Amino acid sequence: MRYFRYIYSLVTVTVLFVSCNKEVLDRPPQSSYRNDNFWRNEDDLRLYANGFYANYFNGYNTSFTVDYTPVRGYTFSDDLTSKNVQAAFESSVPTTRGSTSEVADWLGTYAGPTWDFAWVRKANLFLNRIDNVTKPNLSDDAYKHWTAVARFFRAYEYCRLVSVFGDVPYFDKDIEESDLPTMYKDRDDRGLVMDKVYDDFKYVMANMRESDLNVQNLNRYVAASFISRFMLFEGTFQHYHNLDAARAKKYLEFAVEAGNYVMAGKWTFGSDYKALFSSDNLSGNPEVIFYRTYDAGLGIMHSIGSYNNGTEVPGVDANLVFIKSFIVNDGKVWQNSAVPNASSFAIADLVKTRDPRFEASFIDRALGTSATLLYSFKYASREAITYIGKSYPAAWGSNTNTSDAPVMRLGEVVLNWIEAKAELATYYGGAAVGQGDIDKSINAIRNRPVDAVAVGKGVVKTAPLSLAALPTDPARDGDVPALIWEIRRERRMELMLEHSRLLDLKRWKKLSNMNFTNPDYLMGPWVNVQAEVPAFLTAANATAKTVKVRKLDGTVVTYDGTNAAAMVGFWMVTGAANRNAFTDRAYLAPVGQTQIVQYQEKGYKLTQTKLW
Repeated sequence: MRYFRYIYSLVTVTVLFVSCNKEVLDRPPQSSYRNDNFWRNEDDLRLYANGFYANYFNGYNTSFTVDYTPVRGYTFSDDLTSKNVQAAFESSVPTTRGSTSEVADWLGTYAGPTWDFAWVRKANLFLNRIDNVTKPNLSDDAYKHWTAVARFFRAYEYCRLVSVFGDVPYFDKDIEESDLPTMYKDRDDRGLVMDKVYDDFKYVMANMRESDLNVQNLNRYVAASFISRFMLFEGTFQHYHNLDAARAKKYLEFAVEAGNYVMAGKWTFGSDYKALFSSDNLSGNPEVIFYRTYDAGLGIMHSIGSYNNGTEVPGVDANLVFIKSFIVNDGKVWQNSAVPNASSFAIADLVKTRDPRFEASFIDRALGTSATLLYSFKYASREAITYIGKSYPAAWGSNTNTSDAPVMRLGEVVLNWIEAKAELATYYGGAAVGQGDIDKSINAIRNRPVDAVAVGKGVVKTAPLSLAALPTDPARDGDVPALIWEIRRERRMELMLEHSRLLDLKRWKKLSNMNFTNPDYLMGPWVNVQAEVPAFLTAANATAKTVKVRKLDGTVVTYDGTNAAAMVGFWMVTGAANRNAFTDRAYLAPVGQTQIVQYQEKGYKLTQTKLW
């Protein structure tokens, strides 16, 4: 298993074999590099493929880098609230937005890449070399496998680009520098692009090996897991944005197909939830399909665990709307549950009454280091939080964390699968979802082991979901059927702080959830400030009038220096206010004005994103 630890350290070496990037905007000339002495055999191809891993299988990234990371990167969603005014959507066309670099920054408020086609070019160059240099030295099986690897990474990049920009130029080959009409082509319709992605993914499913050298190299199971993610995204986006029903159906059917393939594999829900995110070694975890390893000896470390250690400040934290979305352990919503204290939102009661993922994700007491007082430690071990108020060991402090990152796991795949099946059944004449489907997905997740520490706190597994008795949720959106609503709830609980929430809102056409008009968005759990976080009851805060709680009847009580005993209620996040108004154009990002001018200077046109 140590082999995979070297993959990421080899990325820099791999980059040396490609001397420049080419991008759709203002590409530097392609180098004359045609080193036949490198593209000799499978070992060379595998080395080149390793250069894609850190970009697509980010895990916890490295050092303090936040791109595509939980906790530090994916912080823009309706689950999370910060102090003061919430982060805003983009409100104007940027002066510039583009790069020719393989290390270009991502766009955090879009959860995807900037306008950059370097990785598309890298994948197309890979395909070019396989076909024109290495093919004579490969068996038919090897040729098909490595072609599938290159096509997978090209499709992956286009899925990201389309999720951010919608229509983008599609390139299926390495472009010569003299071919200006192709280099400066305008955007292609997202449907055309995603049909090309679909074709690439179909080739992957038919030709990629089920295993390659060892289990921590890209293989068909890993690829199929991502295919289930991307096809669900595009299928539901096409459906809920009323773009193309035929495409929506096709992509959703592929999501089911890919999910079926993975679910027939060797993975099971044999791990407790906590162990998935805070273990030093995930090699034996039965739920983890693919993971990124970290090793202090190789200098490959991260900081994600540190920002869940109870002391470091992520800056945005779980709000009351998210808390209320958690199912009670009898399988009912809090409004209808018979579990004692189900309607209490004190942290100690939430730990005992909610699905076990709540206790595994949040420290069981109020902490002032959290904006909402509910502090997530999903990505830190139980041992890590024993150092609160002390010096942390390297494993849980600064940027020297070495816990392994689950890049893909069965929990996401089965939720992609059941949602795609439900969408097909509801809108496209697909087979009805049966109880057996629910048992293989949502109920399999709920039947995970609960670790001993949680059991000692009184945590129990959540009751299975029954199609015959779906929860009656007063908070359900009127345009969402009860089954799909419950699937979305399960996804929200399962993937908290991970990659999906903002992208889920986009594909469901629910960005309106980011408009924090509901006061619950600006609050945390129920607290007794004097008993739980007395450090807030200072003369300075009394003067500033910053410490506030909200009673059940909506009354707001502000600490004035004399009323400490009255400071019991929902914590009101300090200075929290709704984000600036936004419109439907926030679903997609604009390209920069500079990029449009660059096209014009070459005699071509780059169309601006719709609504911008």
